[in-house]
Amino acid sequence: MEFENTIGLETHVQLKTKTKMFCSCLLKTGCEPNTNVCPVCLGYPGALPVMNKEAVKFTVISGMMLGCEINKHAVFDRKNYFYPDMAKDYQISENGQPLCLGGGVEITRADGTKKFIRINHIHLEEDAAKINHYATTSGVDFNRGGTPLMEIVSEPDMESADDAIAYLTALKEMLVYAGVSDCNLEEGNMRSDVNISIRPKTGERLPTKPDGSIDFSKLGTKVEIKNMNSFSGIHAALVYEAKRQRECMAHSIPLVQETRRWDPDAMETAPMRSKENAHDYRYFPEPDLVPVELSEEQIAEWRKLLPEKPELRRARMIEDYGIAEYDAEVLSQHKANADYFEAAAKVFERRDRSVASPTADAPNGDATLLSRQFDKKLCKQLCNLFMSDVMALMNASGKAIGDCAMTPAALASLVSLAAKGTINGPTLKELLPEIFEKGGDPEAIVKERGLGAVSDTGALEAFVDQAIAANPGPVADFKAGKKAAAGFFVGQVMKLSKGKADPKIVGGLVAKKLAAL
Repeated sequence: MEFENTIGLETHVQLKTKTKMFCSCLLKTGCEPNTNVCPVCLGYPGALPVMNKEAVKFTVISGMMLGCEINKHAVFDRKNYFYPDMAKDYQISENGQPLCLGGGVEITRADGTKKFIRINHIHLEEDAAKINHYATTSGVDFNRGGTPLMEIVSEPDMESADDAIAYLTALKEMLVYAGVSDCNLEEGNMRSDVNISIRPKTGERLPTKPDGSIDFSKLGTKVEIKNMNSFSGIHAALVYEAKRQRECMAHSIPLVQETRRWDPDAMETAPMRSKENAHDYRYFPEPDLVPVELSEEQIAEWRKLLPEKPELRRARMIEDYGIAEYDAEVLSQHKANADYFEAAAKVFERRDRSVASPTADAPNGDATLLSRQFDKKLCKQLCNLFMSDVMALMNASGKAIGDCAMTPAALASLVSLAAKGTINGPTLKELLPEIFEKGGDPEAIVKERGLGAVSDTGALEAFVDQAIAANPGPVADFKAGKKAAAGFFVGQVMKLSKGKADPKIVGGLVAKKLAAL
């Protein structure tokens, strides 16, 4: 029998606020354990929570980015459970009335087809503390406890591990663009619980009830894999678990609803505990917090803060700058890179004035319109330089683009100097690493050091004659039919000119001189 996967993700995203969700403790990484704590986040009896408005704002902005309906009346609940990472034995979360409902993310599969992954809801809660395991003991660090945590619950619309990674990649990109989270997986800013089940393949995608809601009873026995914090781990766990469940079915081994963990060393999942249902947590409204009441005016104010969505930015970059789709895709994956590139490309912007058509305000058509355009040839050269050399420097130095000393204007200046022939390619390659590390004005450096390209034909002809006269052996090789010897003379001229000659002009002069011998 052929089976198909049904996959849904519960993605936990730490919000980039200055303080914790219900207290004023600062959020810092790398601190000594249990130093950023107070009676509230330690769960002391009688300590009362105070809601972080910025966390509510970031959650609403995230919902807007993902096309959710914003719930103007949201209620916090107590999720009761006993575990060392939650000292007060309950977590403040949202159950029945979360901040954001619906929405979704469109993914592009490897074959180019697109699929819309729906979101069920987004709720806001406090993160648990971190348990560190040692050789013979374990310790609890409450520095993380109380961090504002947004949980994005998808519908089970994904059919493969590749779908899940495409969804998470798109989700991460949008949240980083919105500035609500760093989504740094290494620091645990973004973690996912993965739910997967299999069912006989019927061609029907997600069976529904008469009211149109998903009929979960027909989706097979669900297994949850907890706290996955790497995309590679999620992909491997889903591939393994899909195979394991199929093997169970093939050998008539019953599947049970359970929570499993991923063992990256053994590359397999292992049982943890039977899976809880919502009623096991005995949810009830948090008595120490009033409901969140949002007005239309407040929501409209926050909507103004939304950035351009990544997919729209890619399309605009292709149109404005004439760069390739692949280049726009790579540049826009990291907002800082795209921002830097666009700041540099702005140097190549021009606004053409044209006479407007007659209107009631300007009956003679004497108003002017500004047409915003870019020199696409220079923008393409800028893109090529950024995608190759600048990114190589970033990788080699371990620096993000915002950490380097080179300004966007300086990078654009290097491109302009090369395009005008003021400097040649080798000089550009020589200057770029220095300016990346130390900064500076390329035009001033070129002038100060006399690095301008030598394009005077008379001077270059003298260098060519000198190179030919000093190397009779390669001359003989050329006459014997070894045309590659011409490249040797181009290199000699570049040495004589101390790298300042224009290689294209030199190549033409060398060919002319050798042909005349």
